[in-house]
Amino acid sequence: MNDNDALNDAQKREKIDPSEEAKSLPWFITMTIGALLMWSATYIAETVMTAAPEDGDNRAPQVLASNDCSATDKVAIDGGAVFQGKCVACHQANGQGIPGVFPPLAASEWVAGKPEVLANILLHGINGKLTVKGVVYNGQMPAFKDLLSDGEIAAVLTHIRSQWDNESEAIDEKLITTVRDATKDRANPYNGDEELSKL
Repeated sequence: MNDNDALNDAQKREKIDPSEEAKSLPWFITMTIGALLMWSATYIAETVMTAAPEDGDNRAPQVLASNDCSATDKVAIDGGAVFQGKCVACHQANGQGIPGVFPPLAASEWVAGKPEVLANILLHGINGKLTVKGVVYNGQMPAFKDLLSDGEIAAVLTHIRSQWDNESEAIDEKLITTVRDATKDRANPYNGDEELSKL
């Protein structure tokens, strides 16, 4: 008997070292991936592109040509975005305010009223009793004269005057500038109904 035969006999007596075998994915993962791939392929195949991406926002070429946009033109300010950032916490996204605490903007006589009064409210704020839709609110509204530009104030006022069934005309930035200049020396908020009714 040679050494190789002894080695082979010894190896034959040894058990195989444990090792991990290749395991396939569980069937439910394989099925989920397959279903997602089939859904994706179907979605892409069935989606009808109504316009080529190079058409942009689908305005007619005549409309695009008539819009003479130069580099000096101002970008329109999104009043809805300003509202979401500065006003929604108190007046809520639906314009209904918080009953007994913050007045509603929806169907409010102040929103539908004189634009100059609304501009004054936003510029200088309110402190005291304010009656909205027959309900008296005794609270405060901060002044935004140092926080928002005239364009932003005009945009947010135009936004609230056209939302939640409000149908009042837009407010121009020039009006805000005029009101700001006329009341630049005012340091305190308006005393609710008492002062606002005199504007």
